[in-house]
Formats: sequence, C-alpha cells, structure tokens
Amino acid sequence: MRFETEQDLIREKKAIELFVSIFNGSYQKLDPNDIDFKVFDEKKELVAYAEVKGRIRPMSKAYPLPLSAKKLIKLVDKRIRPMIIWCCEDGIIYGRATELYGEVRFGGRPAREGSFNDDEIMAYYNKQKSLKYIRFN
Repeated sequence: MRFETEQDLIREKKAIELFVSIFNGSYQKLDPNDIDFKVFDEKKELVAYAEVKGRIRPMSKAYPLPLSAKKLIKLVDKRIRPMIIWCCEDGIIYGRATELYGEVRFGGRPAREGSFNDDEIMAYYNKQKSLKYIRFN
C-alpha cells in the first residue's frame, strides 16, 4: 500500500527541481518501487540517482536526517553518484550517500495499517561537512 500524498509528491518535485537547478540539470521520475529519480546534466547525460525524503520541519530542526536502509541500499547499488535529498519546509539538505557518516538502528515511524515498511532498519545522519544546504526562495 502506498502512503504518499499529493502534498508529498509536490514537496518531492520542489526539492528535485531546486537540486537540478544548481547545475542546469534535469530529472526523470523512476518506478514507484525504485528510488525516486535519475538526474541528468545540461548535456542530458546521466550524472546521478537521487532519493528525496520529506522532513516537515525547518532545516534547523531536521536532524537527525532519516533514511530507510532499504532505500539506501537501492540507491547505492545504482553506482552513479547516489544523492540523498531531504526536503524541509525552508529548503533542502543534500549529500552524496557514499560520503556521509551515520548511525544504523531499528526505527522508523509508528506502524500504519497495511504498511510493511514503517518499523524497519534506518540510517540516521547528523550535521556534517559533506551535507550541503539550499534555501527555497
């Protein structure tokens, strides 16, 4: 069962559009059972894969940044510049998965009826030099 709302998808699109605007790139949405996006440079060459996670709070209160270990493995298995983007209320926090240090533990959110992925192994990232920030205009 999918739990993404229309607001989640709007937030995801806003984040990826801000991210690719840094380098005049573009993106392609992937299958719902895959990670979120393929990312292309201005020459339309594949330069990265990206997973976008919503954080419904300001960047200053977004830590630790969570990501499902399953999603992290799928993302890194793509091998081409695996980027994680957390979309906060006031901007994005992003970094290359292979350059981040985090803590892995059982976590997630309280289980929802019909969900198999709410309680799971999660990666949590604290502030670090490898993370970058961009505010929304």
